[in-house]
Amino acid sequence: MPFGTEITAEGVLFRLWAPGAEKVDLVLEEGDGGRSFHPMAGEAGWYQLLAAEAAAGSLYRFRIDDGLLVPDPVSRCQALDIHGPSVVIDPRAFLWQDASWQGRPWEEAIIYELHAGAFSPAGSFAGITERLDYLADLGVTAVELMPVADFPGRRNWGYDGALLFAPDRGYGGPEDLKALVQAAHARDLMVFLDVVYNHFGPEGNYLHVYARQPFFTEKYHTPWGAAINFGGDMSPTVRQFFIHNALYWLEEYHLDGLRFDAVHAIHDESTPHILEEIAAAVCSGPGRHRHIHLVLENDDNEARYLRSSSAGKCGQYKAQWNDDLHHACHVLLTGEGQGYYGDYAARPLHLLGRCLTEGFAFQGEASPYRNNAPRGEPSSHLPLTAFISFLQNHDQVGNRAFGERLGRLAPEPLLKIAVALLLLSPSPPLLFMGEEYGAETPFLYFCDFGPELADQVREGRRQEFSRFPQFTDPEARRRIPDPNGLETFQRSCLNWQEADRPEGREFLRLYRSLLALRQKEIIPRLAGLRDGKVRYTVIGAAGLQVQWQLADEAQLEVFVNFSAKALAGVALDEQSLLYALPAMDREEARRRTLWPHSIAWFLKK
Repeated sequence: MPFGTEITAEGVLFRLWAPGAEKVDLVLEEGDGGRSFHPMAGEAGWYQLLAAEAAAGSLYRFRIDDGLLVPDPVSRCQALDIHGPSVVIDPRAFLWQDASWQGRPWEEAIIYELHAGAFSPAGSFAGITERLDYLADLGVTAVELMPVADFPGRRNWGYDGALLFAPDRGYGGPEDLKALVQAAHARDLMVFLDVVYNHFGPEGNYLHVYARQPFFTEKYHTPWGAAINFGGDMSPTVRQFFIHNALYWLEEYHLDGLRFDAVHAIHDESTPHILEEIAAAVCSGPGRHRHIHLVLENDDNEARYLRSSSAGKCGQYKAQWNDDLHHACHVLLTGEGQGYYGDYAARPLHLLGRCLTEGFAFQGEASPYRNNAPRGEPSSHLPLTAFISFLQNHDQVGNRAFGERLGRLAPEPLLKIAVALLLLSPSPPLLFMGEEYGAETPFLYFCDFGPELADQVREGRRQEFSRFPQFTDPEARRRIPDPNGLETFQRSCLNWQEADRPEGREFLRLYRSLLALRQKEIIPRLAGLRDGKVRYTVIGAAGLQVQWQLADEAQLEVFVNFSAKALAGVALDEQSLLYALPAMDREEARRRTLWPHSIAWFLKK
């Protein structure tokens, strides 16, 4: 990288881009608490120094204009927290043993999203490693980590990262994350990481001190403040910062893919767009040698980024999180119609059918929730593997005031048929930690800011919910959990004893059987899947029929009844019955009736 530290035979080369500083000193922290100061040579905003006395493990910071001490913005590791000294890490010290790992093709993706601090009792990378056998046995093929970049305090969702190259020490050191990735590969599991390139966290971002003008722009604003400068003066270095961050995680940590958070909040009028430039760098770099998968979260539904090469390994972005499908399912299962669910409340079955056959529900139509602004681009030309489906994720659970999981909001029969719809449809499914055993623990928004910022975050979050009828009363808003409270985080941690309850074991059997069936019958028929013969039909008030032609010309078909009344006269083909819930044999299929709250899958080979 052109940034950060590099260990050489002569010592450690330190580099810092600080175009807003007149003078920069390297500060080496001594073991006895002392410090030594070393002036760095500067040219065109770049400062560097080769320090013979430094080595792997050395603690260091930079002093800006004889004043503030700051960590390295490209720190690979922090000794304590974001405000403390950085640690020199030798990136070649870890002994990798996964040289034969080539990754897995995208169509094999079954993703399990988790939070490193809330997933295991240990709340660490090592704690995740201990449960990889459980995840492999469940049937998932990819572990997706919520962001791990160093954040302020002891706990955070991860979207407030300030040092984007340093895994937070609360989860373990760089070697612990590498050990997790290596152990996952040994079990044929991919590992993805959620990265945030649309903003920095509100605390600990010292780039404002010595690089504010080139790194940020007042031309655009995001929900988190001034936008990152991807297209103005001096933006090439800013762009390289993020390009190298993406390559860093994929190369130095052997990760298999990245999920890019909220790219609709990235403002860039350049050609190529920063997202295109990152994808090209990945394709010409690690993507030449193994499967690398780049995934977007994009509320604008911009289909233009979802293109792959004919070989399937490179191109642009493999898929996007499909919020549309989630929202339509949520309305059908819960009857909720507030907020963005209002866009789906009138025609949830039609919009779900469109998601299952064309990808996006909104492909340029007006969105009432967004003041009737058009949303989305045509997506029916894309393969359905370009859309990641889910019933729960960190956002859709955690952005609720009380963090309720779907199992607390929807009747169990409806939830189970929705699970069966999710796990056997062609689009790659994503599970949120604990849903596979019907976890009842909420997932609340939590953080650990200093007192002044903590007050602002707590009151700001409660104010966000004031527009909802149930929170117009100030007393009702005061019951919303404090994001900074330790109890809020503790309540959000999985309770693994729930998996051993009768209900937990029943859900686990359901997920394991469906994922095994997906592995056997669906995934082998997805390679090379293109837009093709697909259609959906709404049956009555609450029934849906969907047909897909898969890559091997097999026809996959599903009938689902979301109502509490039976649907008669349905054209079921008993000869090709694949799966049904409640269970159905061929004799029952001949009756052409869909039971209340039921689903039936058929596969004609």
